[in-house]
Amino acid sequence: MSMELLAMEPVIAEAVQSGGGMAPLQLLGTILGIIGLIFFFGSAVGMIRFPDFYSRMHAAGKGDTLSTMLMLIGFGLVTMEDFSVGSWLLFVKLMAIVLFIYITSPTSTHALMRAAFEDEEMPLDEKDLKKPVGKKK
Repeated sequence: MSMELLAMEPVIAEAVQSGGGMAPLQLLGTILGIIGLIFFFGSAVGMIRFPDFYSRMHAAGKGDTLSTMLMLIGFGLVTMEDFSVGSWLLFVKLMAIVLFIYITSPTSTHALMRAAFEDEEMPLDEKDLKKPVGKKK
């Protein structure tokens, strides 16, 4: 056997003895991370597909806030493997970041939309959406 396989033998034996599955918190954290990635993908699609500045900002603000929070909470749960002081400290720091994002992301999105409105950037309405692409008045 090669040296790498010999080094992996205790890890494999421990995984087989413990059932080889993930802990419930790690499984929940992984699921939350995957859901966060799905929301990031939806936000990116919204940024490409939506027609005007305001709807794109809505997609960016909502998708960014929710997906980042889900991914950070998931990462915090994945790292809670042994409930040690270090893992709790990391979890508390991640939750502080989640709180910061929860407060600042909608606020910054609102400030950007307010600045666009004050610059007289008007949202598209029904008749603007029915115009053929590439034609100008």
